[in-house]
Amino acid sequence: MIHVYADMVADLFHYGHVAFLKAARAMGDYLIVGVMSDDEAADGKRPPILTVEERVAVVAACCYVDEAIPNAPWRIDADWIVKHSIDLIVHGDDFSEQELNYFYSVPIAMGIFRTVSYTPGISTTDIILRCKAAHMGSKRSPSSARQVLQQRQAQETEAENSSSGNIRLTKDR
Repeated sequence: MIHVYADMVADLFHYGHVAFLKAARAMGDYLIVGVMSDDEAADGKRPPILTVEERVAVVAACCYVDEAIPNAPWRIDADWIVKHSIDLIVHGDDFSEQELNYFYSVPIAMGIFRTVSYTPGISTTDIILRCKAAHMGSKRSPSSARQVLQQRQAQETEAENSSSGNIRLTKDR
């Protein structure tokens, strides 16, 4: 059995993340994903929108992932590889050669490092920019949108509490 390891921030999990994990999983039999801590993510990129617990939960729910590990290190060393019985380490091809050599020098030297293609057209940064643009163009403030949501939830709760038991209410997801 080949244990593949991939690490990621996984903030605002999107189809590019899914494509990456699918490609990583295809390289072996068991996929372990290390999710960076909030502090590590902030030091390496920017502060994440989602907490590490939220990001781990989403990654773990992906059908290609067998195991998700919170608070993974940016730099992979031999101890980490042995501790998690890793046979192959995978990362997207979005890092420069200098970055790859910095973060993955040990698995590269061991001959157990591979890259997969980065998914074009989607990134967490793109999603954040889209959200900002949508907010700027919105005619409704975030606080009024929150009020509408709270009113809907109150109406659903009231309807559930007043039902006779013969009617089953479900919430849209």
